[in-house]
Amino acid sequence: MKSHLSFAPGRPCRATAVSVASVALTAAALALSGCANYAGIGSDKQVAAPEQYESSQSVPNEGGAWPSLDWANQFGDPQLPRLIDEALLGSPSIAQAQARLAKAQSYIESSRSALFPQVTGSYTWTRERYSPNGLFAPPIGGKWDSENSVIASATWELDLWGKNRAKLAAAVSQEKAAQAELQQVRVTLATSVASTYNRLAQLYALRDIAQREIQNRQTVGSITNDRVGAGLDTNVERQTANGDIATSQSTLTDLDGQITVVRYQLGALLGKGPDRGLQIAPPALNAGGAVSMPDDVPADLVARRADLVAARWQVEAALHGVKEAKAEFFPDVNLAASFGFDAFGWSDLLLWASRQVMAGPAIHLPIFDAGALRAQLKGRYADFDLDVANYNQTLVNALNDVATQITSIRSTDKQQGDAQRALDASTKAYELAVIRYRAGLSPQLQVLNADDNRLAAEQTVTNLKMRRRDLQIGLVKALGGGFDATAMGLAAPAPGAAPATSS
Repeated sequence: MKSHLSFAPGRPCRATAVSVASVALTAAALALSGCANYAGIGSDKQVAAPEQYESSQSVPNEGGAWPSLDWANQFGDPQLPRLIDEALLGSPSIAQAQARLAKAQSYIESSRSALFPQVTGSYTWTRERYSPNGLFAPPIGGKWDSENSVIASATWELDLWGKNRAKLAAAVSQEKAAQAELQQVRVTLATSVASTYNRLAQLYALRDIAQREIQNRQTVGSITNDRVGAGLDTNVERQTANGDIATSQSTLTDLDGQITVVRYQLGALLGKGPDRGLQIAPPALNAGGAVSMPDDVPADLVARRADLVAARWQVEAALHGVKEAKAEFFPDVNLAASFGFDAFGWSDLLLWASRQVMAGPAIHLPIFDAGALRAQLKGRYADFDLDVANYNQTLVNALNDVATQITSIRSTDKQQGDAQRALDASTKAYELAVIRYRAGLSPQLQVLNADDNRLAAEQTVTNLKMRRRDLQIGLVKALGGGFDATAMGLAAPAPGAAPATSS
């Protein structure tokens, strides 16, 4: 139960100024004596600073630049930036994030209104027959009459302990978190479009390889037919060649199906129907250039990753929630006043003699609430601890993401050199095997084995090129995708700077 000491505004009262002061002093004394208090409730959790996590070897300083918002231009295909722009304009995921932001902004307006006086007006009309044996004697008693009342009222909660200010600050932090989450959705969508577009480029490259392989197998089949005619090969070699051609054609058909499916995926990412994906021209991406890490990545990452910025603002919102819950333990002081007219009938309603005036303060003090306020405060501290843990985990994941992407890129670069040398050697071996087979110096099996090795090597080189570009897109995302909290006015307090919340 929550008890209140109250001085009701407008209630008929003969209390003197001394009695009003006595009530206020009594309320203050009870508050200071701690009838309901938050002793023993607190938290020692802190947001982590990037320096707490060792990453100098995994994420070295290389003097590189952070990604810019036009990072897609580096791949040299003008269609890719256009597709990204189209997705950012029409995707339902962006609309969802914008709706969440608008809702957070409405909370700010609602919370801010509590800091100002509230004024309302009302009018009532009552038609009533008064009993002659009741409160009103004749001539009022025993007849029907109408009572009219028009009143303007004003109330103002004096935010002496900062409860409403803390609520407003929490709403502002939530709104900034929603802004950062919107930017994270934009980054995720843009890189998803780029990755899917790169997958489309990979499938087209593999299709070209499959098309050439059909031609190679047809060449081998033609040689086999000549050798069968010359009595050098049998129908076994002929059927083997025909089977290899059919297998290559099946691979080509499978790749065509995969290309169509990826086009549908791109159409969905653009926020359009699957037919939109069918209108996309084949990609013409280049390698994207060398990769160099920016300096001081761990320290600067907290302002470059939108998910980290959003998590940090969530911590700030929870911290203000704690302050709001603490303020609930102190007295609420409200001022109220009203002015209006009340009269029977219409003729006397607006006469000065019909006026009614009410004014006065109201003080509400929690004395005994069976632990409800303490439970509420514990819940707010739990929210704070959870948000701190979420931020710290997001920071760990972000550092790991950057380290993983850059290490994978370096590894892929080395693999590409080895794979290209293997392709060159296997291509030369295949060409020599064809020459020898045509001249009757080698069996068909040697040609087919050489062709299989060359095909596998060419596919490996192509897949490594596409993987390297996909990793580069992943690194762009890991480094924030061009987001900059400072430039957008979303810079959160520095990690580790939040005051420890305690009782």
